[in-house]
Amino acid sequence: MKKFCSLLLCAVMIMAAASVVSASDKSFFLTLAHNLAEDHAVHIAMTEWADAVNTASNGSITIMIIPNGQLGSEADCVSQIQASQLEMTKVSAGTLANFAGAWNCVSVPYVFRDKDHLYNVMNGQIGQDLYKLTEKDGFIGLAWLESGTRCFYTANKAVRTPADLKGLKIRTMDSQMAIDMMNAFGGSATVMGYSDIYTGMQQGVIDGAENNITALRDHADVTKYYCYDEHTMIPDVIVISAKVWADMSDSQKKVMLDTAADMVKNYRGLWAKFEDEVKAQVEGKVEYVTDVDKPAFQTAVAPLYEKLKDSEPATYSFVERIQSAN
Repeated sequence: MKKFCSLLLCAVMIMAAASVVSASDKSFFLTLAHNLAEDHAVHIAMTEWADAVNTASNGSITIMIIPNGQLGSEADCVSQIQASQLEMTKVSAGTLANFAGAWNCVSVPYVFRDKDHLYNVMNGQIGQDLYKLTEKDGFIGLAWLESGTRCFYTANKAVRTPADLKGLKIRTMDSQMAIDMMNAFGGSATVMGYSDIYTGMQQGVIDGAENNITALRDHADVTKYYCYDEHTMIPDVIVISAKVWADMSDSQKKVMLDTAADMVKNYRGLWAKFEDEVKAQVEGKVEYVTDVDKPAFQTAVAPLYEKLKDSEPATYSFVERIQSAN
């Protein structure tokens, strides 16, 4: 994992930023905070990206990455950007919905057909339009990173249909969309912090949770079943202060964007490798349930689409665009 992104990939990112940064350009020292561990694929990819940015900008842009939630939660970090106390952070798109509701479009269950669909949407015009939604709030999206496919994992009961969730207390993110999804499936949504999941499952406070498979690094010891219902593919997003972005020269912006685009491209394979490594680490501890009735789950959340159409037309407009995208 520590050599996750090779020197060759780093060199490719640097070459991709084929713009000339002037010696007269202002220098930037940017702090990028996130809440993942230093051996997580996201941290490693962003560290390699920071190196590429520094080299391609002729040293005019330095990015210091602070992991492990040292500067607070995702929402805390966004607030610090708004207060000009932090320049950049990595957050879940679900967190961004608290600032611009239309970001909820990527958290709608089964809005993405598959990984190819996700990549085409986020790398295309829809992704660019989403990035701009929070400019009025003082920050904009710069790049995105895959965060896997979220599924249910439980302590004692396999989940193959929505009916299997009846009576189960399932941890969800602090997101109205996640809560509504859980209610539509028939389970009991229980909002709690990620760090509380292990104890919650161990003590029976919750019966399970929902996340991508890398969560088993932390929860395999209290998990019996990981159930591939694949309800959401919520990306991570790297955001930057709108003030800082406006202060950069065009060539510096090009360096940031070109190296970031290459990071996203390379990350797809790196994330897949990360998932495989986690599966190897927890081998024999967790039973993978693949005979899941996915159409039944899709049917269960269909009313959420109608609800969005009436209550959040801006979000629903993005949902329609996503569904129409190749």
